[in-house]
Amino acid sequence: MKTKNNKLSRRDFIKLTGVTGAAAAFLGSVPAAKEAIAKTMSAGEGNFFESKSENQLYTVCLQCNTGCGIKVKLLDGLAAKIDGNPYSPWTLWPHPAYETPLKDMTTIEGAICPKGQAGIQTAYDPYRIVSVLKRKPGTKRGENQWVTIPFEQAIEEVVEGGDLFGEGNVEGLRAVRALTDGELAAEMKAKVDAIWNEKDAEKKKELVKEFQTEFKDHLDTLIDPEHPDLGPKNNQFMFVWGRMKGGREDVIHRFMQEAYGSINMNGHTTVCQGSLYFTGKAMSAKWNAAKGSFDSGDKFYWQVDTANSEFVIYAGTNLFDANYGPPQRTPKATDAIINGHKFAVVDPRLSKLAAKAWKWVPVKPGGDAALALGMIRWILENEKHNAAYLAIANVAAQTAAGEPNYTNSCWLNKIKDGVPGKHLRASELGLLTKQTVQKDGKDVDVYVSADGVEYPGDTPVALVGGVPTPIDVLNPEAAPIVGDLYINQKVGDFDVKDGMQILLESAQEHTVAEWAEIAGVSEADILELAAEFTSHGRKAAVDIHRGPSQHTNGFYNNNAWYVLNLLIGNFDYAGGSIKASTYDRKGSKKGQPFPVTTMFGEHHFTSFGLDMLRTKTTYEKSTMFDGSYPTKRPWFPIATDIYQEDIPSIGDAYPYPVKILMTYMSGLPYTLPGGQKVVEILADTRKIPLYIASDIMIGETSMYADYIFPDQSYLERWEFHGSHPSVPWKVENVRNPVISIPGWQTTKVFGEEIAYSWEALLIAIAEKLELPGFGPNGLGEGVPYIRPEDFYLKQVADIAFGDKEDGSDSVPEADDEEVRIFLEARRHLPASVFDAEKWQASIGDESLWRKVVYVMNRGGRYQAFEKAYKGAQVANKYGRLINLYQEKTATSINTMTGKPFVGYTKYIPAGLSSIGEEIPHEGYDLHMITFKPMPVAKSRGISNYWALAVMPEGYLLINTQDAAKLGIKDGDMVRVSSSSNPKGEYDLQNGIKHPMVGKAKVSEGIRPGVVAFPFSFGHWSSGAQDVEIDGTMVKGDSRRAVPLMANGAMQLDPVLGNTGLSDLAGGSSVFYDSKVKIEKV
Repeated sequence: MKTKNNKLSRRDFIKLTGVTGAAAAFLGSVPAAKEAIAKTMSAGEGNFFESKSENQLYTVCLQCNTGCGIKVKLLDGLAAKIDGNPYSPWTLWPHPAYETPLKDMTTIEGAICPKGQAGIQTAYDPYRIVSVLKRKPGTKRGENQWVTIPFEQAIEEVVEGGDLFGEGNVEGLRAVRALTDGELAAEMKAKVDAIWNEKDAEKKKELVKEFQTEFKDHLDTLIDPEHPDLGPKNNQFMFVWGRMKGGREDVIHRFMQEAYGSINMNGHTTVCQGSLYFTGKAMSAKWNAAKGSFDSGDKFYWQVDTANSEFVIYAGTNLFDANYGPPQRTPKATDAIINGHKFAVVDPRLSKLAAKAWKWVPVKPGGDAALALGMIRWILENEKHNAAYLAIANVAAQTAAGEPNYTNSCWLNKIKDGVPGKHLRASELGLLTKQTVQKDGKDVDVYVSADGVEYPGDTPVALVGGVPTPIDVLNPEAAPIVGDLYINQKVGDFDVKDGMQILLESAQEHTVAEWAEIAGVSEADILELAAEFTSHGRKAAVDIHRGPSQHTNGFYNNNAWYVLNLLIGNFDYAGGSIKASTYDRKGSKKGQPFPVTTMFGEHHFTSFGLDMLRTKTTYEKSTMFDGSYPTKRPWFPIATDIYQEDIPSIGDAYPYPVKILMTYMSGLPYTLPGGQKVVEILADTRKIPLYIASDIMIGETSMYADYIFPDQSYLERWEFHGSHPSVPWKVENVRNPVISIPGWQTTKVFGEEIAYSWEALLIAIAEKLELPGFGPNGLGEGVPYIRPEDFYLKQVADIAFGDKEDGSDSVPEADDEEVRIFLEARRHLPASVFDAEKWQASIGDESLWRKVVYVMNRGGRYQAFEKAYKGAQVANKYGRLINLYQEKTATSINTMTGKPFVGYTKYIPAGLSSIGEEIPHEGYDLHMITFKPMPVAKSRGISNYWALAVMPEGYLLINTQDAAKLGIKDGDMVRVSSSSNPKGEYDLQNGIKHPMVGKAKVSEGIRPGVVAFPFSFGHWSSGAQDVEIDGTMVKGDSRRAVPLMANGAMQLDPVLGNTGLSDLAGGSSVFYDSKVKIEKV
């Protein structure tokens, strides 16, 4: 059967002649690409493609971070249509059996959103760069004057440095890599660790002197010999990325930390919903029985099992527009409505989700914790919580009760001057004594009770029937401990409270009516929400995302909402709170064929030292600690990947200067609050002497680069997208090349032709510098890492093998027909991208190769629909301790105040400065927030004209009452300004001022006193601005510059000056605590 191709022609889809004249630079002027794309994109009535498996390839979308599985339909080797991958739980519910033959899926499509379908325009964007661009010597950064140079020349220049721009000598990557001996680096690291772990100040100084003596011949490799813990000069090369997923994330770790030897590689976590991740990390901190203390938790978060929940509170999240995402979650939420289930939405804006809700609660921005604490107070005082679950104190009791996890709610905490601190330990009461015993011929410290019971380390304590009792936390054979709750007394010499008492007292700091006033909601709303929430057993949940997170108090907002889930014990239950589960891609499980993260042909480098974001150790452990607070910039003992700190920290050279910056898929000035300050630093060659970017276009960040290396779009490259917490199945999504751009250039590395890409950039640098972990023996003796797939295919093999040592969890082998389809479907890919013999050789074993084919034919690996649940619980469990009280948080210091962070659920006002002070906003009375509309959602969506047809421009949403006061009517042009940006404009440092002006949209659908704008519009680059390439002016497209982008009006931290506000506990960049002025223009 033949299926008529959807007519893809849109007159404004691709103006190929709009970039004529810069043939070596932009995709729209490459003759081969222009001819092929024009043919495909103007497909007329007589143009057909056959619905055959050989004309379809499965991969993973990246139009947003949902990562839906997609089916790309091909016409003459080009993407002609994108639909959902029917194997994927994201796009079809229920999804069919994974074993369904590929040919049976040819005419079955999963659901995909409009921006997913418009991904073709991301791949074939005429403003994509296809050659390496170098800042024209004699011009300043940001002036958008470029020259094209050969890839090989660019590698030579960034590696060797020199007088590259007529501005004086610039150090290249070779010079900055001062320490090249991996074994020496490992020795230095061990000594630095000892310095950090020494608590005595004088002894710490002695260890520094010992370091200087031992390594006297190598002190010139260090940033500062007086502070050896800053690490080697290698750390002055910093890599910053925006959106990067598994696979590429593993490669950059290998390249930066294990090959080049720099500790500084940072992602963008905190610009999205960082405090949500790090609340999860704090609540999941792992008890280490041998040490008698906590190890770090996992960087993750929970979401609701939408399909099975009877009542959901969606707080600051809108799954009909965003939040992982419309195709995956909308059908389940819709079915819930049809089946009579309820949900409420807590959001200052009447979102599409709120419009369908049982109750819309327009909370005051930053008031989430107050609302949640009001609910908590009512729940506790009315005994609506699951006390039996909360009293379970260890694994043994969890198992006995048939629970999937347990909490530390009943563990006792020491109280000093009214402030909770560490958990009480059994040895402090004399319940256990430390003894040294012989085990396997070694002296081992253990703790022993009076009746001779041995514990591996000191333990926490609970009262059981009023009796202090040691808790053997992890031993399933130990005594089950079910503790008493609401403890507030003296035990031995210590004043103690358990976690539940601390929580109760925090909730009772205000009445429910007072909490309602703080939150800006009615008392009735809180009472109704609390009553409904506790009326469905474990089939109720709070689902949170950016809304609560991106405030200065985001960590505590998130914690308060999560504690509500904890009070009803819904974690790991169907209809409750669940986590993501993925197949292992790193070969870290026993039996897996390729442990890629440990495969090195020679001794790899051991990076060490203090990172630029000050997250790898604490201030108090470092040699920079002098007993004084505040520090020059905040340190982050709980969070990592503090995106908003990357460039400002470089600007302040704190804790040390950076000499080379490399960015990848990064929109720093555009996406960050106060992005105009980022621009100032990026444009300054004194602060960043060399800046290299990997990008698919000249973006808002890369326009300030010295070199831009072209990358491949998501339809041309590899990645492993993972999963999201709202997906109950165990999965792994495999992004892989399904198209190649006609005429796309290649370069030769290690004698092999590979396509221009981010991988080509790194591998070429590795070859030039002779870095370990790359080349003919990069993955082991005789195991090459030259082509991208040398690494990525091995990860697919690990996924195909599964997580069981005996291989019983592996996928079937592809039969001959599936192998034929696999090969024929890739017939259009050039040898630089797909070489069947080399691909199979990278796996070796024929059986394993066929399993790899099986997985790739389906775009990933997906657990069977019926295996998601076991009775009332989910099958893929979180399954361990959840910390109601966070000892690690409570013992971590806020370096801007010198005081410990609060380790429990507490209301802290939003919008405070980094030293915890209120910020004056005289004359700026409106509270500004943002949201993400479904058609575009991400900054990169501006090139997707099909989606823009649905929503061609942004706007400023303002309540009718506020508009009336200001004399503003719907459609009026208005300017946004603030005390941090009174002119209401971005200074791009190139003579251009980009105004924050856009149309007003007057509506009752937003809380009075609050204004909002949709993210993704108001570009000043990404094809929106004229650029000069090799002396030829290329005109920008005005459709990409349509307003509004107002992040530049967001509040700057008055103490730091060059960055927006931050949540110092959870790390989030703060988008929702700014006050602005709106003026008609």
